[in-house]
Amino acid sequence: MTLAVAVVMATLSVSAQNGYEETKHEIAISYGIYSNSQILDIYEDLGGVLGGASYDNDKWVGPVGVEYFYHAKPWLGIGGIAVYGNCQQDVYMSKEKIGKSKNNYFTVMPAVKFNWLRMKNFGMYSKLAAGVTFRNMKFESVADKVQNDNDNMTHFNWQATLIGVEAGSPTVRGFAELGVGEQGIACVGLRYKF
Repeated sequence: MTLAVAVVMATLSVSAQNGYEETKHEIAISYGIYSNSQILDIYEDLGGVLGGASYDNDKWVGPVGVEYFYHAKPWLGIGGIAVYGNCQQDVYMSKEKIGKSKNNYFTVMPAVKFNWLRMKNFGMYSKLAAGVTFRNMKFESVADKVQNDNDNMTHFNWQATLIGVEAGSPTVRGFAELGVGEQGIACVGLRYKF
């Protein structure tokens, strides 16, 4: 364990000596709110309400994003984004609980990032991504007259980050983003550049 910590610290120390312009790779993890999938679930719930259903005890996880970019130029990153989201809720019909709905969303998207303000400890950027979401929808019935259901779907998805702001060292930075898409209308996270 001590050896692993020493190796990581040595790597960070060597990377910290490089300027921001010299880093070619970056990895990041983020957490957002109101992803495309969350908004889609809201509209689907409205359709269910018109059919007489009601929903309660909504629990959302995500969107949790992981991304990688390679900087072909200091201002241009090319890479990909993976996003996970999960929603669980109780389903009622005529005020009687009939089951639990569980949706999982796995999204993969090629992406491009434009670093339009690059400073040693601060940066601003925009990014675009488009790809596919693999959605698993599961309904677990607790009522005699209602059957369990399990369905898989695949659909197009995207992310357009209008503005991202990052701050920290040349290699480790916190960030916040505003935009629309599968990473959410807002997200925060941590980025490592090397």
